[in-house]
Amino acid sequence: MDFFEAEPTIQRKVQVLAELGLGYLTLGQSATTLSGGEAQRVKIATELSVLQRSKHTVYILDEPTTGLHLADVERLLESLNRLVDAGHTVILIEHHLDVINTADHVIDLGPEGGHAGGEVVATGTPEAIIACKSSYTGRFLKSHLRR
Repeated sequence: MDFFEAEPTIQRKVQVLAELGLGYLTLGQSATTLSGGEAQRVKIATELSVLQRSKHTVYILDEPTTGLHLADVERLLESLNRLVDAGHTVILIEHHLDVINTADHVIDLGPEGGHAGGEVVATGTPEAIIACKSSYTGRFLKSHLRR
């Protein structure tokens, strides 16, 4: 970020990448070397650097926390909340309990994975998911929040 101090447009883009926990990426790094989560966060950074409040966008992310350190999960959540605060919609496919706990609305699919899944088990706030006795997510979320 110091290198681009004289270039505010570029510095802002690099700053957003750092805020999303991607400060370790190198300039010119090939996109094919990025993990799926890193690629999604680069896309989020791009969107945040040109955030538009007038145009509604729906973002769908698949497991964006995979491989992230807890501090980086917090950074990601802050960034996603900036998108929501700007009037956009963020939909996550996610298993990270800290992320599920911050959701406005959860759709819990199950009851199992694979062929034994795909049914809506519970919907609503994290508290509603916890209250659903048939929800594995609710059970794990409840024990996670006790810690």
